[in-house]
Amino acid sequence: MSRLQVVSGKGGTGKTTVAAALALALATEGKRTLLVEVEGRQGIAQLFETEALPYEERKIAVAPGGGEVFALAIDAERALLDYLQMFYKLGSAGRALKKLGAIDFATTIAPGVRDVLLTGKACEAVRRKEKHGGFSYDYVVMDAPPTGRITRFLNVNDEVAGLARIGPIHNQAQAIMRFLKSPDTAVHLVTLLEEMPVQETADGIAELRAAELPVGQVVVNMVRPHVLDEAAVRAAAGGHREAIAGALASAGVKGGTKLVEPLLAEAAEHAQRVELERAQREALHGIGVPTIELPFLGDGADIAGLYRLAKELRRQGVGA
Repeated sequence: MSRLQVVSGKGGTGKTTVAAALALALATEGKRTLLVEVEGRQGIAQLFETEALPYEERKIAVAPGGGEVFALAIDAERALLDYLQMFYKLGSAGRALKKLGAIDFATTIAPGVRDVLLTGKACEAVRRKEKHGGFSYDYVVMDAPPTGRITRFLNVNDEVAGLARIGPIHNQAQAIMRFLKSPDTAVHLVTLLEEMPVQETADGIAELRAAELPVGQVVVNMVRPHVLDEAAVRAAAGGHREAIAGALASAGVKGGTKLVEPLLAEAAEHAQRVELERAQREALHGIGVPTIELPFLGDGADIAGLYRLAKELRRQGVGA
């Protein structure tokens, strides 16, 4: 399984929740996973009900079987200082540049520099090794930018490698792109069974493929159970109103007759949603990418919910 797992998705699909659950699932059975945030929203800290993440790798959870999940909120300015120290050994000179505002200028004004630093730091974490020779982390999971920006975000090093034809910047950008386009990386897209997220997912996959970036799986999030299908609604509406009223009365519901029509209307709405979801599943199937479905969490995406989603991901073969 790919060691760098990139999770993207249209806003509102729950990509941060899925990324957190994926990190837990991959850490099961004694593995070590690093969950990386690149957008500065501190969404990971909120999910795990912990204080804001600093620019350092911090353990935030223990997975079933003793595995560990660490988290890192990548800060572009600090990442640039790391980069300057790694390749140019600037040390205190780099800190002086920060005081002068040059670091802030480079990460906010220079085209693409910020995304280069963010992807570069994530790739460094994947490739980092301990003194004994083993990798520091078995997996790195990146909570990445939304679908509409993910291809440009991951592909920015190609542009930088073209601009800087020689030297360490060129070499670093090329090394990152080789890794991002290799089987060691998988880009997953999170969607809902709704028309706009599914269409944006299809467009995102087409863009990733055109850029030769490795597409992983489509994660269908917040799937609600099907209580009634269209045939059941038709049967209930077709002359069974008295039977429904009788069933309500038998259950001790007062004024059951008045509830029949509202219940049938709600059932019809449910059946319509089931039909719409069926159509979106067919659209996703036509993309030709494996899918995983995760249930809707009625109590919200708290820590217990994350462990539930992680268990479901393991059940569907993730990390097995």
